[in-house]
Amino acid sequence: MDIGAINPVFLIASLMVAATPILLAALGELVVEKAGVLNLGVEGIMIMGAVTGFAAAVTTGNAWLGMLAAIGAGALLALVFAVLTQVLMANQVASGLALTLFGLGLSALVGQGFVGATPPRTEKLTFGPLTDLPVVGPILFNQDPLVYVSLALVAGIWWWLKSTRGGRILRAVGENHDSAHALGYKVRRVRILAILFGGACAGLGGAYLSLIRVPQWTEGMTTGAGWIALALVVFAAWRPGRALLGAYLFGGIMVLQLNLQAAGFRIPVEYLAMSPYIITILVLVLMSSNRGRTSLSAPGSLGRSFHAAG
Repeated sequence: MDIGAINPVFLIASLMVAATPILLAALGELVVEKAGVLNLGVEGIMIMGAVTGFAAAVTTGNAWLGMLAAIGAGALLALVFAVLTQVLMANQVASGLALTLFGLGLSALVGQGFVGATPPRTEKLTFGPLTDLPVVGPILFNQDPLVYVSLALVAGIWWWLKSTRGGRILRAVGENHDSAHALGYKVRRVRILAILFGGACAGLGGAYLSLIRVPQWTEGMTTGAGWIALALVVFAAWRPGRALLGAYLFGGIMVLQLNLQAAGFRIPVEYLAMSPYIITILVLVLMSSNRGRTSLSAPGSLGRSFHAAG
């Protein structure tokens, strides 16, 4: 075993790439849950974003058109969830789980003709002499554009939730939808828009996996990334900055495990494979008790249907 063979600079740069799809999905889900909606369909939306983005990119020869297609597919699937939960008043947990199963099945069907295909490349952004700086250059100034988009989203969502009227309305709806409705806010409209945003982010995260992170299409390639994103939102206490740290921590664990295996340290891959589901079970247990929700500072109306005319 040769631990010295692990390059820490490469490790950090790689973890940013590994964390980006999880971070994008987590940021979208954070906005959804801030509005008081629990969408367990993130995994299904991500896998549909992955296959739609890959198929569009391979067909058109343009990776950016693939990204746009993935955003549209994610928003469309999220719209189905929004209609079920906000219009038809279906149970949010059951609808989200159904959405995940639907996405996994449909993506396997759609992706059959694209197995083994090679998508167009997405070039990294370079910043001239800054890219050649020791340590900092390869980490901060030699990444693909979506890494910087994800970082900008962290700052933008934090600012929007804290400093804008729209952000304050969304937080009010999530904390107490009845009071927000009494003040004249359109609760359902706010929640539907938040769900669409969350779906777009999850779809983009899925496309990042199939077009940049891997890049290829394989059935079930998200391997629990959506569940990890859901767990990150809870453990980040619905704060974008903490979601960033959590995503990078998990990305670091994934990359470190691969590097340790390459260095000769044998770690069973099954441990990493089962971790999303263990974490998700833990999160659902915490969220099912009022004491757990209070200790985590969860939005007051999270997961609760709004029945008044909105």
